[in-house]
Amino acid sequence: MQFKKWIIALPLVVGLLSGCSLLEKLVYRIDIAQGNYVEQEAVDKLRFGMTKQQVQFVMGTPMLVESGYPNTWYYIYLFTHGHEKSVQKNLIVHFDDNGNLTSIDGVFPMSDSFFEKI
Repeated sequence: MQFKKWIIALPLVVGLLSGCSLLEKLVYRIDIAQGNYVEQEAVDKLRFGMTKQQVQFVMGTPMLVESGYPNTWYYIYLFTHGHEKSVQKNLIVHFDDNGNLTSIDGVFPMSDSFFEKI
């Protein structure tokens, strides 16, 4: 009789514990990188007045260009390392109506030479 209780109780306990966050750390999770990997070195190459083609040559193709706002480009990078929290880095590039670079926003600061001539 005692053996039958263990046969029923053991799978039940293992099943309940498998949903706990304590055991979740034992499961391997791969690192996930999504979007445009942006480095400060590339952002430092951007200059006021650059054309869209020049910016795309330096930074690569943007992750998002909204159809209603074609003069705003979004470079978005999301990285998740295993069980840790995700890290998101954004760079937003603004152009004027002629397609020339006017400003940048996001976690990457403008270089001191941003307003120097190309």
